[in-house]
Amino acid sequence: MKTEAVLFAGVAGFFLATGAVYVWLSGREPAGTAALTVSFLMASLVAFFFTVNYRRRGARPEDRKKADIAERAGPLDFFPPRSAYPALTALGAALAALGIVFGLWLFIIGFGVLAAGVGGMSFQYVQRD
Repeated sequence: MKTEAVLFAGVAGFFLATGAVYVWLSGREPAGTAALTVSFLMASLVAFFFTVNYRRRGARPEDRKKADIAERAGPLDFFPPRSAYPALTALGAALAALGIVFGLWLFIIGFGVLAAGVGGMSFQYVQRD
């Protein structure tokens, strides 16, 4: 993760330098200044996350030249064979989107169907062995 931390620190530095030049040349125009400031903060946050994880966990197998593939391989998890909940979730999202156009009543129905679909996908296989 050290490489990723350096990469995102460079991106944050780019946004900082670009933001400083933008503020100087634009006469403190608020929209662009805010966008570049937020971009700098987000890239800094990701760089900080990668730095902290690298210090806590050390180098990953991908970061070492002499690592084996088996060091990163883990157990495969459960993959469901089929489910009706993705279609229900899509229907709920479509109804909620149409509800924005046609009225609050349709949005509420769509949101309920969407919540049922997301809840179903989340808890469908909770009781599996």
